Amino acid sequence: QVQLVESGGGLVQAGDSLRLSCAASGRTFSTYVMAWFRQAPGKQREFVATIRWTGAISYADSVKGRFTISRDNAKNTVSLEMNSLKPEDTAVYYCAGRSVSSYEWTYWGQGTQVTVSS
Repeated sequence: QVQLVESGGGLVQAGDSLRLSCAASGRTFSTYVMAWFRQAPGKQREFVATIRWTGAISYADSVKGRFTISRDNAKNTVSLEMNSLKPEDTAVYYCAGRSVSSYEWTYWGQGTQVTVSS
């Protein structure tokens, strides 16, 4: 069982930066695929970024070049550095994890609110 707890959300202005963190429990965290998703009001949850245990990374086109995902397996954390924030980045951001052999995101955090004012 893995528990995920996000932190770091808040209210910022357009152009500002924010760093989200996700603390994970569980002995197998280092082998898990980790990701960030977000859900804006009235919209479906969408993929933001993912990072494998190998360090392989992918981003949604909407955040590419502005967001950076990273992980620290020694500390069981995954982070999302968000730069040049836009009002359309406003959403609840969720940390998610799954085993390499799973096709579904098994573990989810409770979410952290990010609000970007114009």
